[in-house]
Amino acid sequence: MSIPPRFMDELRARLTLSDIIGRQVRLTRAGREFKGCCPFHNEKTPSFYVNDDKQFYHCFGCGAHGDVIGFAMQHGNLSFIEAVETLAPEAGMQVPQQSPQDIAKAKKEKSLYSLMEEATSWMEQQLRDPANTHAYRYILERGNSEEDLRNFRIGYAPPDRHILRKFLSAQGYKDAQMIEAGVLRPGKQGRDPYAFFRERIMFPVMDRRGRVVAFGGRILPDHLRAPDQGSYVPAKYMNSSDTPLFHKGGMLYGESHARQAAIDGQPLLVVEGYVDVMACFKAGYRGAVAPLGTALTEEQILLLWKMIPNDMEAAGKAPILCFDGDEAGRRAARRACERILPLLKPGHSAKFAFLPEGQDPDSLIAAKGKKAFEVVVEGAIPLVEFIWRYHTLGKGFDTPEAKAGLAKALEKETLLIPDRDVQYHYRQTFRQKTYEAFGGKGQKFSGRKAGGSAQNWTPQIRRPHQFTAPEVKLLAALINHPEIFESVEEDVGCLPIQDQELDQLRQSLLPLLIEREYQSGQELIWDLQAKGYEKILSGLLSHDLYALARFARPSASLEEVYEGWKMTMDSVYQHRVAKA
Repeated sequence: MSIPPRFMDELRARLTLSDIIGRQVRLTRAGREFKGCCPFHNEKTPSFYVNDDKQFYHCFGCGAHGDVIGFAMQHGNLSFIEAVETLAPEAGMQVPQQSPQDIAKAKKEKSLYSLMEEATSWMEQQLRDPANTHAYRYILERGNSEEDLRNFRIGYAPPDRHILRKFLSAQGYKDAQMIEAGVLRPGKQGRDPYAFFRERIMFPVMDRRGRVVAFGGRILPDHLRAPDQGSYVPAKYMNSSDTPLFHKGGMLYGESHARQAAIDGQPLLVVEGYVDVMACFKAGYRGAVAPLGTALTEEQILLLWKMIPNDMEAAGKAPILCFDGDEAGRRAARRACERILPLLKPGHSAKFAFLPEGQDPDSLIAAKGKKAFEVVVEGAIPLVEFIWRYHTLGKGFDTPEAKAGLAKALEKETLLIPDRDVQYHYRQTFRQKTYEAFGGKGQKFSGRKAGGSAQNWTPQIRRPHQFTAPEVKLLAALINHPEIFESVEEDVGCLPIQDQELDQLRQSLLPLLIEREYQSGQELIWDLQAKGYEKILSGLLSHDLYALARFARPSASLEEVYEGWKMTMDSVYQHRVAKA
């Protein structure tokens, strides 16, 4: 019985070698690998090494060597077919029944990999061809070095509709193969097939083994290419369609680099596009990946967790998902949240990071450098915190009905989690946050554990101290309107604050406003909450305060803010004079 190479590749990709071997051998991490005492000969000093990234094991004592299939065969004394049939259920796969057609298909896939490699090398050469200097200069002017281009194998697809076809035909490939690989489109009305990608900077997409399986292409700017014909306007980005080698919902751009970065302990970052991955990579974040023209899928989430070494499970496998700081970015984050919740299990989650509005990693790093992006990454919030903010930020809960609505919404989110332990801890976290937000003091919850009904509690609405204090009004106005900081920085620094909590808030607020240009008060609130100021902010930014200081409201105009700020600061100075 012959098994298709594609099935074997998928089987190996779905299984983690150290997991399989770790059931039989006690393994410990040794740098990028694992080591243990060899199961194939008696030894006291470990000389048996397992490399998940390269998918092989090797014993330096007896020479035993192989992949996950080989280990199952050697350790279990199984035949090849028996080993495959044993491992396939663990990977959630069913061993295919081979037919002559399956055998022919396997041979064809092998040649498709060769075709994609030939096409990639040709596109790399085209980028450096003197005839395409304009494209080469353009990609360099975007801040890329020759080393960057080589690392990601960046190429160029010329405007000629048939030049790639001629090249691949000369290498012995048929039109049908080129169409199946996605580099050609069938011609209409009996015409010749033509190149799918034209006048584009090309980004090869590689699988975990570094084989090119697809392409993404970015159109050249208008001034560097021929004028559009008629009303046709080409898309800025184009991606390969699914092929026998490529399923866009199950792969990530940059995966081959990111796997090693994750093994080295670097964070996995999910960004939006190809150039963002490259920008992160150049800034030292080599664990950056991007979906391939789609929203993040369940398959990709599982893949991200699989990329993170299992010895990090106790600390939590939590890739950082980066989103724009605008409304569209929050909607995208919400969609990702909805996909992640049903997949959660102990030690597996995600964090959410939000960029300044109108910025992506590429533009932010180019404009403000690596430090600005570090602030975004370090400000990433856990999934549970994102859900809480999504349901509470900017909303009032002044009535019993509103509080009950919040409890119901949070419980609905919790019930999406299939794992009972994780579900229980989410429920407890949401109840504690609700309890603290509504100001209960010295009281404890007394509800049931996982699967129980909603807790009963009688919180007191917490009111901030000294609503009339000028510093309270001024801090609230600054947090809701960070755009005024440049004009009032000196006032904030000199502001006399006796309350220790408020002064700590001021001390944390200043460096944030100095380092980052906030586009909205919400962004600043999120960063302050991430630093542990959620409780004080819930009292400071309240309807009671806004009733006494209308200029501090989020909806106040800048004219109102500046006028109210001046009047309040005048009262501060007058109080100082009176005391003197």
